[in-house]
Amino acid sequence: MRRSWLLGSLCLLLSSSSLLAADNELTDKERSEGWQLLFDGKTTTGWISIKNEPLPASHVQEGSLNPHPCNYMLVYEKPLENYVLTLDFKISPKCNSGIFIRTSSLTPRPGRDVGFNGIEIAIDDTKTAGFHDTGAIYDLVQPRINAMKPVGEWNHVQITSHDNLLEVMINGEAVSKMDLDQWPVANKRADGSAHKFDVAYKDHPRRGYIGLQDHGSDCWYRNIKLKPLRK
Repeated sequence: MRRSWLLGSLCLLLSSSSLLAADNELTDKERSEGWQLLFDGKTTTGWISIKNEPLPASHVQEGSLNPHPCNYMLVYEKPLENYVLTLDFKISPKCNSGIFIRTSSLTPRPGRDVGFNGIEIAIDDTKTAGFHDTGAIYDLVQPRINAMKPVGEWNHVQITSHDNLLEVMINGEAVSKMDLDQWPVANKRADGSAHKFDVAYKDHPRRGYIGLQDHGSDCWYRNIKLKPLRK
């Protein structure tokens, strides 16, 4: 009887192991669903600077990718369109960082930083839920709540970028969304209030680079995974 119980427990353990993965690895289920791993946890392979240059190994820290210090952001090397992006992040005290999507060009426009070429999901050491707080679509859509855990704890974010729709989840909470088709005027939100970007987001390119921002603070990212979506 005891031998039968042990064999059953071993089979259960082996079957469940395919549902779990170590950090920076895909599960069997994720592979079957088409997920891709964008960071191997050991090297900067697949990531570049905004000048399209290789990155020093110092950006890899204990199985995570830290964009600080760099020239504005670390960039995944391939422009992408229509996907679900998931990752874990951990902030340092007074952190100011963010995840960029749809960065159409790595060359800044005159008088603008490269951030004007993309859309940022804010990550900041705050407890409020405004246009510049964690989960906000930076300066465009404020989050429903600030769902971030305290400094030093790992958080999970899911970003869906699908045609005209953007959706952001932090630690399982749906916090912000944006329908770009409702943003036809530069410097104006969908409700008519003003924002800082001279961009009509209805016409913003829907294909672009993913970037991890350096705004002068340590912020660590791991388990960076992407699932392509059909148009």
